Amino acid sequence: MTWRAGCVSDRSLHMNGLLVIDKPSGMTSRDVVNRVQKWFPRKTKIGHTGTLDPLATGVLVVCIGAATRLADYVQAMGKSYASRFRFGATSTTDDADGSVTETPDAVPPTREQVEAALASFVGTIEQMPPAFSALKIDGKRAHKLARAGKDVPLAARRVRIDAIRLVSYEWPFADVEVDCGKGTYIRSIARDAGERLGVGGMVQTLRRTRVGPYLAEDAVGLDLDPSRVGEDLVPMSSAVSLLPTVRVWGDNEARFRCGQVVEYTHSAEQAAGVEVCVLGWLEGFVGIGTTLENQRVKPQIVFPV
Repeated sequence: MTWRAGCVSDRSLHMNGLLVIDKPSGMTSRDVVNRVQKWFPRKTKIGHTGTLDPLATGVLVVCIGAATRLADYVQAMGKSYASRFRFGATSTTDDADGSVTETPDAVPPTREQVEAALASFVGTIEQMPPAFSALKIDGKRAHKLARAGKDVPLAARRVRIDAIRLVSYEWPFADVEVDCGKGTYIRSIARDAGERLGVGGMVQTLRRTRVGPYLAEDAVGLDLDPSRVGEDLVPMSSAVSLLPTVRVWGDNEARFRCGQVVEYTHSAEQAAGVEVCVLGWLEGFVGIGTTLENQRVKPQIVFPV
């Protein structure tokens, strides 16, 4: 199901929402934000929801206006990638953008060996990020330190990999699909799989095909008509579509928007301490709250009319 199905309409909010961009190769995520910024009034808040490598293409969710307050929810969503791994070679950046070194006398592994190596990464693992990454070390981006020839003291990080599928394999290339959680580096999977196979590995191509409910086939390109960009904005409420929903009507909606604890009605009762999406009149998105006892909800994030 795509984000276009079953989304709540944010009727009361204008030019606040999400843009699902199909990022082209060769641009940084910041480059995309700078381009999108030109489509909106100068003081409009805009930010992306997770760095996509310059080499990579695909889904980059950009938050517009008040939706920037929901960026963390999008960043936490599961992601899917389609990538071509190249074995028998390594790279300074772990992808084709870096300086590539062929592995001498590399013996091509069998398909079964490649599948076994990839399967070993499924689950919750400790993963070493690439030196050329957007991670910060003492306030400085790791890729800037690496390009300056300085040591990049990165530590392994715990990530979740839900599935890795070997779609095709013809030495030295393996086409793979990966479903994973936040913070996973596909470049690290290619590098580490190559090491495990004893031949070296790197990413040749990479495309992000999904972020949560947002799919690449629904994404828009950077060549869209800026005068019609509002038509491509996705409702903010889609960012919290996985949360349970409660409704506040009438005076309670107004009080909730003012930061007051209110009673929710016309909704299934939730246990206390549950984070919920709060809807108001005509299913308008009011904000996010935390449930209390006796069918009450405490504001956590609210959006004015």
